[in-house]
This record gives sequence, C-alpha cells and structure tokens, in this order.
Amino acid sequence: MATVAESKALRRLFSPRHIAVFGGASAHEAVRQCKALGFEGPIWPVHPTRQEMDGLPCFASVQDLPEAPDASFVAVPRHATIEVVRQLAARGAGGAICYASGFAEVGGEGMALQNELVQAAGAMALVGPNCYGMLNYLDGVALWPDQHGGQRQSQGVALITQSGNIGLNLTMQTRGMPLAYLITVGNKAGNSMESLVECLLSDPRVSVIGMHIEGLDDVAAFSRVAIKALRQGVPLVALKAGSSALGAQTAMSHTSSLAGPDALYEALFARCGIARVRDPAELIETCKFLHVHGPLQGKRIISASCSGGEASLVADLAQPRGLEMPPIPPAADARLRAVLGDKVNVANPLDYHTYIWGDLAAQTECFAGLMDCQFDAHLLVLDYPRLDRCSAESWSTTVGAFAAAARAGGRGATVVASLPEDLPESHALALIAQGVAPMHGIAHCLDAIAHAAGIGAARAAQPPAQPLATVAAANNGPIRTLTEVQGKAALAAYGLSVPRGAQVGAQEAPAFADSIGYPVVVKAVAADLAHKTEAGGVQLQVRDAQGVREAVARMAHLSDQFLVEQMAGQVVAEIIVGVQRDAQFGLSLTLGAGGILVELLQDARTLLFPLERAQVEAALASLKVWPLLAGFRGRAAGDVPALVDAVMAIAAYAQAHAEALHELDVNPVLVLPAGQGVLAVDALIRLTGEAHG
Repeated sequence: MATVAESKALRRLFSPRHIAVFGGASAHEAVRQCKALGFEGPIWPVHPTRQEMDGLPCFASVQDLPEAPDASFVAVPRHATIEVVRQLAARGAGGAICYASGFAEVGGEGMALQNELVQAAGAMALVGPNCYGMLNYLDGVALWPDQHGGQRQSQGVALITQSGNIGLNLTMQTRGMPLAYLITVGNKAGNSMESLVECLLSDPRVSVIGMHIEGLDDVAAFSRVAIKALRQGVPLVALKAGSSALGAQTAMSHTSSLAGPDALYEALFARCGIARVRDPAELIETCKFLHVHGPLQGKRIISASCSGGEASLVADLAQPRGLEMPPIPPAADARLRAVLGDKVNVANPLDYHTYIWGDLAAQTECFAGLMDCQFDAHLLVLDYPRLDRCSAESWSTTVGAFAAAARAGGRGATVVASLPEDLPESHALALIAQGVAPMHGIAHCLDAIAHAAGIGAARAAQPPAQPLATVAAANNGPIRTLTEVQGKAALAAYGLSVPRGAQVGAQEAPAFADSIGYPVVVKAVAADLAHKTEAGGVQLQVRDAQGVREAVARMAHLSDQFLVEQMAGQVVAEIIVGVQRDAQFGLSLTLGAGGILVELLQDARTLLFPLERAQVEAALASLKVWPLLAGFRGRAAGDVPALVDAVMAIAAYAQAHAEALHELDVNPVLVLPAGQGVLAVDALIRLTGEAHG
C-alpha cells in the first residue's frame, strides 16, 4: 500500500490546483488542451527563451514559478527531464508526467538514466517516462501533448494504460462510455500500477477502473490493492497483453506445460475478482456495463427482440459464457401473454414479434413483464437504422418503453445492438442517463455480463479473497532432483497418501512383491529419471514373481534400484497436482486432468499462494473432468474431500520449502471411489541449494 505522503503526492498530480508545463510544441499543446477542457486553476508555462505560450506568460525556470506546482507536464529531452524533475522535487512539487523517451525502453544508457530520474524525483509523484500523459475529465486537466476524444464528466470510468497510443485510441470511442481519467504510464519508473489504482480508489467519482497491463512489478502489492478495490465495491477490469518469462530454467515437470506466465496472471485476476478482457472493445463494453449496473448477483439473463434470429443468437452466445437463461416465471409469463396475444410464443429468449411495434403503451407493458422476471440482467436487442438515411422514430418509441419499464422495476436493464455501429453515441448517452446500459455487439455484451457476475461472485465469496503471499527469495546453488521414493516420503510426512511399497534391489523385488500382494507396479529408481514412462522405466499390472523378475531385467539399463508398490483397484479419475516457481509470482499450484494425457487435454487451473480449501474445491469443480469426480452417468463418484486433503498436503509441503522448491509434480493422484481416499502414485521434486526434502 502507498504511504500517506505518496498518496497525497499522487492526488496533487491527478487533481491539481495549478499546473506547470515544460517544453516547446508538446507543452504548448498541453496548455491548449487544458484550456479546452476548462481547467480553472493557473497554468504556468516554463521555457528559458519564450516570453509567452498561448497567451500565458512564460517563466524561465522552476525557481521563478510563483509556488511549487501540484502537477507538471515535462516535455523536454531526456537529460533535461532529469534536471527539471530534480528541481521540481527540491521545490516541493506534487508530481510530474515525464513525456520524453530514451530511458529504460532502449536499454544501456537508458537504464542508467531512468534510475537517475527516479532518484531525482525522490518523494515526488512520477508517471512515465516514455508516456503520453494524463487526462482528468472530472477536473479539466490535460497533461497531454495531443488532441483526444473525451469531454468533461461528473463521474465515470478511469483507465490506466501502459501504451500511449492505446490510451489515445480509447479516448476516441463513440460507445457512450463516460471516461473520468486516462493515465498512460509508459515505463512505470516512478509510481507503480497498484499505487495509481489505490489513488483512484480515493476518488468517489470513479465508478470502474480499467487497466491495460503489459506486466506487473510487484504482484503481491498489486493483489492487496485489487482486494481493497473488491471490498470497496469499485470493479477492476484488466486487458493483459504479452507474457513474462518464467526464467531461464529447464523445466522437467508436466505441470510446467500447463502453468505458463499467462496462467499465472489468469490466476491472479480470478483470485482478486478482476475481470479479464481480451481486446479494447471488450474493455470498453465491460467497463461501461459495470459503470451503469455494477457487479451482478448472478448469471441469470433474459433477452427480448422482435426477431427469432436475434433471439437464437443471444441463446447461442450466452451458453459458452456460462450465462443462464431460465424459464420465465409464471407471473411474468401471464403478463407477457396478456399483452402479446396468442400468436407469440412466450419463452426465454423472447421473440415478441412486431404486432405491438410503435405502440408505446403496449411495448411498455411488454417490457414491464420482462422486468417482472427479476433476473440479473434484462436485455433488449435493438439495432437502430442509419440516421443519415432513415427515420428512427419508432425505434425511439421502443427504447422509451424499455427505459420506462426499467425505471418501474428491474435489474440490469440493457439495450444491445448486434452491430456496434447500429447504436449511435447520442442514443447511448441518453440510455446511460436513464440507467440503461447501451451495449455494442451481442458477444461483448454477454462477455460484460459474465464479467459483472464474476466480480459479484468474488465479492460474495466465503472465505473472502486474501492478498498473495510475498514472494520468497529462492535459494542459490545447483538444482537437485529427489528420487520418486524420496519425494513420496517427503510428501507423506505432510499427510499425502501414497501406495504401500518400498525401494528394493533386483534380487529382493520378487519376494517383496509377494509380501504385499499382487498386482504391483515396478519402477526404476534414479534421480535423473524424471519421465519414467517414456524411458521404459514403468511396468504396470505385474501379477506374479516371474513378472517382477522380467520387469526388473528389462529396466536394468536404467537403474539397479526399483520401487515396487501395490496397484490401486477401482480408479474414478487421475489428477495432476504441481507446484512451480516464478520470479514474480513465487510459488503457484496447478490442478488438472492427470496421467499420460496432461499435455493433450490441457485441462487445468492454476492457484496462487496462500491457498484456501474453498479455492481448491472451486478449481476442481471448474475442470472438464469434474463430472467424473462428481459421478458421471451412474459411475461411482470420487472421494473429493480426500482429493482436497491431498492438494492441501502438497501445498503445505510447498510452503514449508518455499525458499528451496524449484518445482514439484505429483502425477497422477488416483482418485478412488467416495470414502476410499486417494493415492499419489508418482512424485517429482526438484530443490535448489542444500535444502533437504
């Protein structure tokens, strides 16, 4: 969390009483844009030789300014930028936007210059360098060197982007989203993403915070602020671009194929109740929906349209997004039948036909019946005609009826155009003023509703979300791999169930197999034998002593030591549980469909530490193999509580060895029928340094 001083400095920068601008043409443009937005405080241009800038007198230096400016836009070359920032910090300025490039993004000397810039800023707020600037449409602040598409607002969505051009593009949207702030952060040399979010949380005029993220520097700190936003009721929406490397390491585990950098960000966003979107349009639509309606309590929706084709589209697109379209409740059904007549089939989705088209009273009654469903969102699919060629009078009647019905009672009222260009901005703004979400494109509309439901579920979750654990520093030194026997013993000490068995030599193997009973599995044991199946180091379903002799003879080229274990009986499902280390995220745990089909199925969920049982249970229930665990088509259900116990035991081992654990793979965990437990039949553990398993 930001300190009190850091928060105060950022608030001065974002909502300044006075502004200083440094530079030539770019600074001049910032002055013009501040004037155009109606900034009411003084603007002080600073230039060593110019006398005036856009009618305002210029000051020769920082020292000549009337007082320390709350906000500064510094658009001078990179070496001069450092000196200006140093002088501003010495004067007690609030903060600076640094426009110049040529810092860390170019490497080499640029890295050193960026470090010098940060040192020069000291406790002063710093955004950039290599950033386009900041727009505050609530207070008329444009620390910005270019034109933009926004206008003054009383409340709205705040956007933080790492790309200046993406930020500029977002201001040009014509979809009706009220934009309160746009902050571009460039190299993020000064204030972090989480400190910017935390500052925006202190402004009650901000309804939603959207983020374009290329990478985070401190995911644990970010998680703390994200959970603060979740509990405060300000939704966060993230457009995550690119991916960060896990590090220069040779991964040996199956889990590493499932839990790449993107899966870690996915886990972070899911844990913190952050809606993850995939493109700028989805970012705008999701933020807009959340601005109007906020998080939803559930996923139940109903749609109405005057076309069966549109109704089918909604149904087809809702299902893969996990949205529910329940039957219309009896009271609402009766009301709709009364107004629509016998020729209309009343169902969800509703094709209400055109019998009442243009009839304000009848349409209002129809949409009131729709609202009587009291679902989480009520949609009207409506594409406006081209306003330059056609009349939209009867369309306005329909929208007026829908808005009137929504005012009378009904949650999540939404008008959605199947084509984004078919809902003009003027009409979108009018809908927002009436508490109706104007949505552009059915797919993105349904995405937004699913995101709003996800945030609502995260807010209501028990236990509530907890911040991430601080990343433990990894031990240095060589990486060593425990044998399967050593790995299983280490995990068994933390409560993991493993098969009855022992490590024996070739001569002892048949007698030991006789003593524990058949069938058995025979495995070659060696620290460098991570993938035994591929190497021919595993023999299943060995049913007698002669079979054991033959198995160890075939594996003699791999090892002179063998693990002989009892085989499990009826198996409901095979699950993989793995733990891996990332330089940013620390340890993470991955659950998925296990066995030999791990990479083929790619059915997995990744969780971040610390873990709660509820998180593990939810992750298991989200897997494609969950029906097998729950009991599929009359088959026995698996012992899910025992599986959760096994996962928590593996997590406990991982946390106890957080500094030494490089990677861990338990594949598969055999899930037996309910009440019979689980068995971990293979384990790979790799540790760094001198730590012991």
